[in-house]
Amino acid sequence: MDEFQMNRRQALIASGLGTLSLGMPGVVMGSDKLDAAGNAVAAEKSCIFILLCGGPSHIDTWDMKPEAPLDYRGPYMPIETKVPGMRINEMHTELAKVTDQFTLINSMSHPGAISNHFDAMHNLLSGQSEKRVQQGAANEQPYLGSFVAKFKPSKRNFVSNAWLIKCVGPPVFCAPNIGIGGYLGSAYAPVFVGSANNHPAMKDFKPPEIYNPYDEQRFEERKTLLRGLESKRLDKDQKVKDWSDLREKTYDALTRAEGRRAFNMHEEPDKVREQYGMHPLGQNLLLARRMVESGVRFVTVNGWAGQADHDKQGPPSSSWDMHGGNMGMGNAFGNGSYGMGFCLPRLDQALAALLTDLKERGMLDNTLVVVTGEFGRTPYVLKQDPPGRQHWPKCFSSILAGAGIKGGNVYGKTNKYGEYPTHKPVRPEELAATIYHALDIPINNPQDPTGLLRTLTTGKPIMELFG
Repeated sequence: MDEFQMNRRQALIASGLGTLSLGMPGVVMGSDKLDAAGNAVAAEKSCIFILLCGGPSHIDTWDMKPEAPLDYRGPYMPIETKVPGMRINEMHTELAKVTDQFTLINSMSHPGAISNHFDAMHNLLSGQSEKRVQQGAANEQPYLGSFVAKFKPSKRNFVSNAWLIKCVGPPVFCAPNIGIGGYLGSAYAPVFVGSANNHPAMKDFKPPEIYNPYDEQRFEERKTLLRGLESKRLDKDQKVKDWSDLREKTYDALTRAEGRRAFNMHEEPDKVREQYGMHPLGQNLLLARRMVESGVRFVTVNGWAGQADHDKQGPPSSSWDMHGGNMGMGNAFGNGSYGMGFCLPRLDQALAALLTDLKERGMLDNTLVVVTGEFGRTPYVLKQDPPGRQHWPKCFSSILAGAGIKGGNVYGKTNKYGEYPTHKPVRPEELAATIYHALDIPINNPQDPTGLLRTLTTGKPIMELFG
């Protein structure tokens, strides 16, 4: 086998196909069906998971406490929305018009004493809260997108799991398993699309290399060469077969036009693009919609809002880590890159546009939208200049919409200061189970590649969220 592996590596280099199968493990771009107008729509259910990396303040966004003392409630006031009794931040003027399309969960909570980003994000994305990660190192636990790619594959092309704008830098903000498929294998890892210097709000945005133009004749010659160096006998080894299957699926993705078209943002009318907002968050949500239309099952969107013109701080991963002055991030309530005055209007515009767009296109019934951070922020404002809030895993808020989720609903409550849930707490386990249920994925009978039964999560779906 060692000899074969060396031959395979050499063959990959010689044929120029190595980056195709190893660099793009989870991409799927096949259309499931077309509507009457000839537009691609998703026949099976898909998910757009908007991860507000860093952890937004629940008290300043969706679980506001206007009756609390100023040191707790912060400077913002809530506004009325389309749903009587559902009040959200005054900067959410567009989101207030579409509250009838989503459920707001105000009782999310991490059990146990965790306080760092990668523990919280790991638990959130793996659907469990028992196992901690060691020093932020990757382990065998797959994440939500990998499970969806495994158990709900596209009927055309191979399974989908994409991540728009990868978390960068040291793993302080990053879930350690975001780039792998855990025990499911690398075929179910996400494909990462875009960066701070290459995102769909830019005129020269470039899709992943797999979608570059290619010479069809040379490509077929390389495929033939590579296959000639391998044998069906070797494919009896499961690991080798997994690699071969992945390569074949990558060939399929490369030779389909749908995948390349999903990245052609210029095909969208200017009016639509402007509705989402010409910034990284807005255009990534628009790209996510286009990818779902093309057959992608799970698209994680890093909720990076971009950078303010006058404030270029921070990597493209952690807009919502609003500590304030003690971390050198500026005023959490200001208009800098780590300020709610900058980030909230962009989220408001982009999320409202996504929900409206999905509904108008008839896609909301088959597309689950999840919006959440990995935790909340301290109910009290830090005594510093400029002000901010610390990490708070005991309580945070999430939004769910589409795929059967009830609209105009508020689930769970917290105490008067927003310190902890007092009614219907929701752990990562329950959130994951609800996501799987919405996507028609069975929780209790999946198998891993070894044939062992592994429950996806110990949580139960929250059936009250479905209408």
